[in-house]
Amino acid sequence: MSVAENMKTHGGRKLHDGMIKSKKTRTEDLIIAGICFLLMLVCLIPMLHVLASSLSSTGALVRNDVFIWPDGLNFDAYQKVLAEPKNVRALGWTAGLTAVCTLLSITLTICAAYPLIYPNLKGGKLISLFFLLTMYFSAGTIPNYLLLSSMGMIDTPYVLIFPNCISVFNVIIMRSFFYGVPDSLREAAEIDGAGPIRVLFKVYLPLSLPVIATLSLFYAVGRWNGFSDALMYLTPKGEAYYPIQLRLYYVLQNATNTAQQAAQESGPSQPGLAKTVQMATVMFATVPILLVYPWLQRYFVTGVTIGAVKG
Repeated sequence: MSVAENMKTHGGRKLHDGMIKSKKTRTEDLIIAGICFLLMLVCLIPMLHVLASSLSSTGALVRNDVFIWPDGLNFDAYQKVLAEPKNVRALGWTAGLTAVCTLLSITLTICAAYPLIYPNLKGGKLISLFFLLTMYFSAGTIPNYLLLSSMGMIDTPYVLIFPNCISVFNVIIMRSFFYGVPDSLREAAEIDGAGPIRVLFKVYLPLSLPVIATLSLFYAVGRWNGFSDALMYLTPKGEAYYPIQLRLYYVLQNATNTAQQAAQESGPSQPGLAKTVQMATVMFATVPILLVYPWLQRYFVTGVTIGAVKG
């Protein structure tokens, strides 16, 4: 066989193998895309059902005719939700509370994680051990309540801010990211006369936007969705500090009373109004935090993969 024929044969084999691999890759991509699409539907359909229920007529809800598309479009439920001053006030209060808690939490997380990257920090290993112990052992609900009560924090906004203002797990993530920053950058800044604070602001923080955005999102979602601490530490005396999720909790808990009140106010022709109000309240409390994701998505994808690959 001549050299030209040999090259042609080998070239044909490579082309054939490449086509097989290309078809296999496309098949795998289609399978992965199909799985992702199914997972998306699993997450999206319940939300669409709640939205459709909140926009449907009460008669359609009573007949169970609503799935993911509104039946008898109306906005009466949203008008009732927005007409309740407590709901609007709770939404505004929760938004401000979330912003304050997120800023405080990410600041404390950075302050806790940054010193631990210095190998010459005295007691650094012991401090890290203390941090880890708090992940496995806690005093419990009753001691926490007694402590906060003795500090005069019950029925105050501080009880929603300070007790859970830092997460040890997030501190570990932040420290791991700081470890990934080349030491040569820190050493170069120190040679130029920069101290630890300046190194933090000039070297580490500019390179840490992905992890900061990711952890900020974690803190914000946790605070926005949190209601157990408000349920335990806020009595009717502190109703002015009820977050939106606690208001939603009471709306769902008192569904029977709400239905009776709706029947008295709207008459027997709208027996399902209470359910539409519940669904509208759910959307009212959920949509604002969902709007945050698109702004942080590009950072979030990078941040959640931090530490996944080690060189």
